Amino acid sequence: MSAHHQLSDAIRSAVNTAHADSLLSVAAPETITLERPKNRDHGDYATSIALVLAKAAGKPPREIAEIVVKALSGNPTIEKLEIAGPGFINITLAKASQGAVVSSILNQKEKFGLGTSLKGIKINLEFISANPTGPLHLGHTRWAAVGDALGRTLSAAGAEVTREFYVNDRGVQMDLFGESIRASALGIARPESGYQGAYIDDLAKQIKSERPDFVSLPEKESIVAFREAGYALQLKQQQDVLERFGTHFDVWFSERSMHEKDAIAKAMKQLKSQGHVFEHEGATWLRTTDFGDDKDRVLIKSDGELTYFSSDTAYYVSKRDRGFDICIYMLGADHHGYVGRLKATAACAGDNPDYNIEVMIGQLVKIMEGGEEVKLSKRAGTIITLEDLVEKVGVDAARYTLIRYPVNTPMVLDVDLLKKRTNDNPVYYVQYAHARIVALLRNAAEYKIPVGLAVYQPELLVHERERELLGALAEYPIIVESAATMREPHRIARYIEELAGLYHGFYSDCRVLPMGEEVPNALHATRATLCDAVRQVIYNGLSLLGVHAPERM
Repeated sequence: MSAHHQLSDAIRSAVNTAHADSLLSVAAPETITLERPKNRDHGDYATSIALVLAKAAGKPPREIAEIVVKALSGNPTIEKLEIAGPGFINITLAKASQGAVVSSILNQKEKFGLGTSLKGIKINLEFISANPTGPLHLGHTRWAAVGDALGRTLSAAGAEVTREFYVNDRGVQMDLFGESIRASALGIARPESGYQGAYIDDLAKQIKSERPDFVSLPEKESIVAFREAGYALQLKQQQDVLERFGTHFDVWFSERSMHEKDAIAKAMKQLKSQGHVFEHEGATWLRTTDFGDDKDRVLIKSDGELTYFSSDTAYYVSKRDRGFDICIYMLGADHHGYVGRLKATAACAGDNPDYNIEVMIGQLVKIMEGGEEVKLSKRAGTIITLEDLVEKVGVDAARYTLIRYPVNTPMVLDVDLLKKRTNDNPVYYVQYAHARIVALLRNAAEYKIPVGLAVYQPELLVHERERELLGALAEYPIIVESAATMREPHRIARYIEELAGLYHGFYSDCRVLPMGEEVPNALHATRATLCDAVRQVIYNGLSLLGVHAPERM
């Protein structure tokens, strides 16, 4: 258990003891807020619990703080307690207690930071879900990185996560895709609203080479033949690119499959049983306005044709039928209008739209190179692809940079910056910290400095830089938990950047290796062990982001 958790439990116990002794009229809240003071002279942690309880308890905050402090007195993990301002409690941990986090890290290794806050919850995480009609563009690339990192983070918090890609393999766009490939194969003009990129020519050439008979088929049959062959090739290309990018999906869900297996009809039946389906002017509607949508949605047109919305609805019902408690949709910036209708769909299906469904909207990404925005792709024409980005900066830099920003904000990706091997490049900064520690540990071995818990003496870590580093290490499990519950994996990236910064400061001010004729001692061994703990946490954080932790740079 981290020092943060131990302290939270101690405060909660102190409040509840005071309540049992009739010193306080209220019990402790479920969550105890702890903060790291900016000025470390104010201790390792501060809590506002006295201010939180004041109104309900009918006492001044400082009086409550005095009661809590008295109840906490004698706790062996606490060195000093101080009441400040209107009733804040500043807490300084005992050196051994502060240093105990290193033992937790080195005992748990890759498991340090894993939690149980989402244990028992089955989550369907759907992201990217591009049409199988072209390469993955920059918006898809952002979701490829963030979605994968979020899946890893949710799993780290104990959730049972299924990563799902919804293949839009039905509809007008598929027919246009087939027409475009056929036109290229025949050397005729492509449809005005068809697909234009050079990749269409590549597909046409490959298909024509393998199946020359397709060009001589009747037009409708030929379009279908080229469509299906192109679909298989393009989907395989997307899958291969994503695997190379480190993004894995558990399920590739075909829209067609719902129609082939009568999933649409099954969903309609369920929605009708909930009483939200109605007929109007020969069409079948879902009354989503009952749950805040701006208008009711057509499921089946008057001519009997199914709408896209009917597929979306059936797809949600399918997810819930497959046993998922929470369905997370990660959609592009042009899908703001989907939030209300998807939430309303869940409500119409008899679910809780505030729990069973979540919709995340990702904002746009801009690539800058040489001071100018990059807008053209060699292969896809007017869009920048995932492959283009990886070619420019590499997988690690692309993933890390795309993840480190909140998805609800637009971002600019500077190619020139990401090529630099300097501290201005965030991914280099973090990876270098890991490689630097590995190099230090190699040097420690040459000095015959032992590293590990057998030689670790936390009471020796009294320098301000050491205490800062220990405090930051103790925060990691909290960061992972908050990243999972808030659906914000960028918190992990920003955390390990901060940790790397604290490590670099520690390395500058606290000598780990002996100098000159100095004989290695217990402090050297303890500091080297602290370094190993920092290395492990950076490694764990990078792993959750799907980014490598190099041992040499």
